[in-house]
Amino acid sequence: MTHKSRITVLGGGAWGTALALTSLRAGHDTTLWARDRESVASINERRENPRYLPGIGLDDRLKATADLAAALSAADCVLAVVPAQTMRSVLIEISSLPKGVPLVLCAKGIERGTGKLLSEIAAEILPETPIAALSGPSFATDVARGLPTAVTVASTDAALASGLAALFSSRSFRCYSSTDLTGVEVGGALKNVLAIAAGAVAGAGLGASAQAAMVTRGFVELRRVGAAFGAEPETLMGLSGLGDLILTCGSEQSRNFAYGVALGRGDNRDGLKLAEGVATAGIAARLAREKHVEAPIISAVDAILSGRSTIGEAVAALMARPLKSETDNDTGRAK
Repeated sequence: MTHKSRITVLGGGAWGTALALTSLRAGHDTTLWARDRESVASINERRENPRYLPGIGLDDRLKATADLAAALSAADCVLAVVPAQTMRSVLIEISSLPKGVPLVLCAKGIERGTGKLLSEIAAEILPETPIAALSGPSFATDVARGLPTAVTVASTDAALASGLAALFSSRSFRCYSSTDLTGVEVGGALKNVLAIAAGAVAGAGLGASAQAAMVTRGFVELRRVGAAFGAEPETLMGLSGLGDLILTCGSEQSRNFAYGVALGRGDNRDGLKLAEGVATAGIAARLAREKHVEAPIISAVDAILSGRSTIGEAVAALMARPLKSETDNDTGRAK
């Protein structure tokens, strides 16, 4: 699958535009679909996407369209780069996708109403479509500028995963393959919630020590919840787990970290860019409870976002938890 292909990217936001540029660098004909006609016009006419990637010039070969049918016609591979909570509606719109055309999910989240991973939604709506996910430590601006980036492409079909990894890889964009689709998705979804926690600690001025502790113990929760989903430990230690967590919890380039910082400062959060972790926190906390997994940080983020707790109360509760060995070899099951 390393030959020149026709790639369609669904979603004209920062990440969709960045992945479209990556596809072009890998040598493929690339079409970007977006609902926003102003963005489409700007990409085609001025070679820029000022709303989502200001200051970054776009490749002259990039084609943008607001016509979904035209974008999908003759596509060899489709990347779905829309917010997790709108993924279902977009997949319904493309339910006539020809059999055998791979669909790569590039959002990170869990559907709030159903608790389903995005691959489960895709399998439900497009049962004859090969499904994969792309995830890892990657800021859209870095990828758009062609800075070195490594990610994971996962599918339960090993040949599909390795083929897609080869398809998307270029000099500046290295893709590793994995068959642990669940682990890659869980890691990507939960790190967003934990980034809000890390940002809130930073915004509240609780210090670098507290932030390091929050990230480290958050990773413990990510591994616990991931294990309950059936994720492989090695996946969560990799790019789509620990790697993405490190990136997202340390920079205000991360929308989730920036949201947490605003939360910690008590700033007005109206108008902030979409932070997927806000929608994922509640369902992640609920799933942890249902699976009897201890996830106090994830639960605390949910409580803060829903107004049931303040940051001060949440931190006090976390610090007052019963003392235990850091290396307990249990699975974190709630007792």
